[in-house]
Amino acid sequence: MKAVIQVVGQAELSVDEKIISKIGHGMVVFFCVEKGDLEDNLPYFAKKIANLRIFADENDKTNLSIKDVGGEILLVSQFTLAGDCSQGNRPYFANAEEPVRANDLYLKLAKLIEKDHNIPVKLGAFGEHMVINQRNLGPFTILLEKK
Repeated sequence: MKAVIQVVGQAELSVDEKIISKIGHGMVVFFCVEKGDLEDNLPYFAKKIANLRIFADENDKTNLSIKDVGGEILLVSQFTLAGDCSQGNRPYFANAEEPVRANDLYLKLAKLIEKDHNIPVKLGAFGEHMVINQRNLGPFTILLEKK
């Protein structure tokens, strides 16, 4: 599993020119499930995302979590993070999990973040062509991986 986590001032996600998800201050999290990833890793991701101290405090130090700042999460399934670019110029996506299982784990992660950590989560549209407009802050981007 992989997640790219970005601190944002706001973000909105559209499908077919219709906004389907919108957040204010918080995180955009692009989440990828690869073949062989264990569902048991989801609590790790939920806890880590909820507790990462990547938001600035009153001294402009990154000491605060999304919970501390009352932020929201836009969680987007992103199979392209499984892309292997080591050979040739076209990414190879054979490591991406099958869509049904990937979507199931994606939705379970969203529920864990909301239920166990009390953070509002908005979702992307699994398998759809999405347009995401976001205002990155920092910019602050983290790559989180666990096999």
